[in-house]
Amino acid sequence: MLWLDVPIEHVTHSKVSHYIDELMRRRLKPKTINCQLNVIRQFYYYLRDEGVLDIANPVKNTHALKMSRPLPRHLKDDQVESFFQIITRPRDRAMFMLMVRCGLRVEEVAQLTLGAVDYKHRKLLIEDGKGGKDRIVYLSQDACQALVAYLRVRPSSRARRIFLVEKGPCTGQPISIRGIQKRMEHYARKTKLRVSCHQLRHTMATQLLNADADLCTIQDLLGHSNVKTTQRYCRVSNLKVQRDYFKAMEAIMRQNIDST
Repeated sequence: MLWLDVPIEHVTHSKVSHYIDELMRRRLKPKTINCQLNVIRQFYYYLRDEGVLDIANPVKNTHALKMSRPLPRHLKDDQVESFFQIITRPRDRAMFMLMVRCGLRVEEVAQLTLGAVDYKHRKLLIEDGKGGKDRIVYLSQDACQALVAYLRVRPSSRARRIFLVEKGPCTGQPISIRGIQKRMEHYARKTKLRVSCHQLRHTMATQLLNADADLCTIQDLLGHSNVKTTQRYCRVSNLKVQRDYFKAMEAIMRQNIDST
């Protein structure tokens, strides 16, 4: 090992820490450093398992660097409008409207059943969502209209799933997750937007936050187990931050004027 100045059996936790410091000075990314640490860890496991050296592994789990999570990306209002302007197929419009208005994950759209829709109260029962949890989400007027428009032209089928394949040998069968993603990729190319199914879900959360919806409400609608996951949207919701800032500053300035 070129980074060592001692025999491999004399490597200590401290020596590994110094190596990490050196990699950081070279400005390597955390992911790259963690990959190198994993190679070293596996090498020492190999030495032990093969009976070459009976030594403790010098790479600890705590050596791994924390990976930064990218902020959720969302579409701007005009991008949402441009995206839906080109979608004329009722099925596709309904699928993607459920993502951007109800915050559904792509797998939740694929698994949505006819019995899960409550038209009278404009709500959906999402069964066995991420983490095996059920939750209730609500239908905006345009999402409800899109869903009803599709169901009017939906082919007759014994399938309980709402969204069906419309072309090819699998016609009439429930559309797969990958099938929905491929439709998204098709429209992304047509609009020249960098958009994914999950971005529509992010867009819904950001728009609700900018409309002053309570964070706990958004958490329930998205089905997040931890509110910290939902709080990540606060870091990209600049409109709300901007509005709160100027509102607070106006109050501060009025107090200053009143005190003079």
